[in-house]
Amino acid sequence: MPEGAAAGVPRESSLTLERGLALLQAVADADTEAPSISDLAAAIGASRAAVYRLLVPLQARGLVRREGSRVRLGLGVLRLAGRVMPQLRFAALPTLRALAERVGATAHLTVADGNEAQAVAVVEPTWTSYHVAYRVGTRHSVQRGAAGKALNLPPDGAGWLATSGELQPGAFGVAAPVRGVIGLRASVGVVSMETLVSEEVGPLVVAAAAEVAAALR
Repeated sequence: MPEGAAAGVPRESSLTLERGLALLQAVADADTEAPSISDLAAAIGASRAAVYRLLVPLQARGLVRREGSRVRLGLGVLRLAGRVMPQLRFAALPTLRALAERVGATAHLTVADGNEAQAVAVVEPTWTSYHVAYRVGTRHSVQRGAAGKALNLPPDGAGWLATSGELQPGAFGVAAPVRGVIGLRASVGVVSMETLVSEEVGPLVVAAAAEVAAALR
């Protein structure tokens, strides 16, 4: 094979992958009726023939399904999504463990699920006499509690926030958003039944959130 041709193969493969991902994103972004082949061709700037070719491997993996000329997401996307939470937990646990031990409070990673905040990873300190039992899977409004409210902090706003008694009487929470991870709205925080000095704990939580973000990139 000529040298120029060999050098062009990876580039061609990269463009095909990029178009395939763009096509999958276009299907996912359809708000109501499933997009047609023509809709998808316009969305990714390709011909209808190219869209048909790109759909073949996506269909084979169950990521999309065709209904005549229209395309919807397939159940394969759900299987992939089901692996996200375990990987989030695995990436966050070392940082949460260090944060819990240093602050002496229960540390957690919380993600947004619509208008709710869900705890997906929790680590309790080992050396305290007592601490808050905060279960994985716990849900509450994104408008309540430090973990929920931190999800909505603007990029140019405060780095962390503190709340008291919003989810449980007598409980104090400090949380910071996980920034810079595309497609993820999450926060890292601590919760305690003892008063937390937010000026001291806040920077620690911000640093922990930054560590989690780095682990997920």
